[in-house]
Amino acid sequence: MSPFTGSATRTERWRHLRLDLDEGVATVTLARPAKLNALTFGAYADLRDLLAELSRERAVRALVLGGEGRGFCSGGDVDEIIGATLSLDTARLLDFNRMTGQVVRALRECPFPVVAALHGVAAGAGAVLALAADFRVADPTTRFAFLFTRVGLSGGDMGAAYLLPRVVGLGHATRLLMLGEPVLAAEAERIGLLSELTEEGAAGTRAAALARRLADGPALALAQTKALLSAELDMPLAASIEMDAATQALLMHGEDYAEFHAAFTEKRPPKWQGR
Repeated sequence: MSPFTGSATRTERWRHLRLDLDEGVATVTLARPAKLNALTFGAYADLRDLLAELSRERAVRALVLGGEGRGFCSGGDVDEIIGATLSLDTARLLDFNRMTGQVVRALRECPFPVVAALHGVAAGAGAVLALAADFRVADPTTRFAFLFTRVGLSGGDMGAAYLLPRVVGLGHATRLLMLGEPVLAAEAERIGLLSELTEEGAAGTRAAALARRLADGPALALAQTKALLSAELDMPLAASIEMDAATQALLMHGEDYAEFHAAFTEKRPPKWQGR
C-alpha cells in the first residue's frame, strides 16, 4: 500500500476494536466479548481502515489479531448484520460484501506479517479473518466453522473459496465450505490450517512471541516474501522466477543485505533496519 496520504488525519481512537502498539508490533483485539466478538458493520469498517493506516505509516513490522473473552470471533452479528441485510437493496448489499472483502485484501496486502491468535470459536467471517492471516497460532479450544452455507449463502464468502484451497487443498476446502461443520484444533493442525498448536491458554503469548521475532527481523525482506507468496499463486513458473529475480536484485541494494555481510564478517548478530 502507498505510504502517501492526503488530508485525512491519523485515527486516534477506534470504536470497534482495541489497538496496542509496542516497538513495531501492533496488537489488534476484537473487543466485544459478550457477543463472542461478533462483527458489525462498524467493526468491518474499522478493521479495513486500521489496516490501511498501519500500512501507510510503515512503523508496524508485525501484527497480532486476537479476540477478547471466550473466543476469537463468532462471525457476523446475527441481528446487526444478518437481520439488517434483509432490508438492504442490491446496491447496498454489494457495498457491504465488497467491504468485507476489502478487509481480507488488507490482511493479505499489508506490508507486514499478520499472526492470528486463536482460541474458542472462529466461525463464519471470523474463520476467514484467521484464514487471511499469515500465521495461525491456536490453542486446543479453537474450533473453526465456515458457516456460510448454513445460513443459505455461498461458502465462497470474503475470498474463502480462493484462500482455503491454497492452504488445505481442494478436497478439504470443498468439505469445509460446503458442509460448514466444525473443525477442532487437532484436525485443523492435521490438515495444515494451523501454523502452531499450543497448550490451552497459550496462543496469545505464543502469537506475541512470533510477532516479536518477525518484527525484529528484516522487515523489507519479509514484506516482499509476503507479497510474492500472494502474487505468485496464480502465475506460471516463468513469470514467478522473473518476479523473484527482480525482487532479489532490488533487495541486494538494500541496507539489510549489506548489514548481513558485515555482521557475518564481524561474527555478530545482524542489526536489521528494514531498509
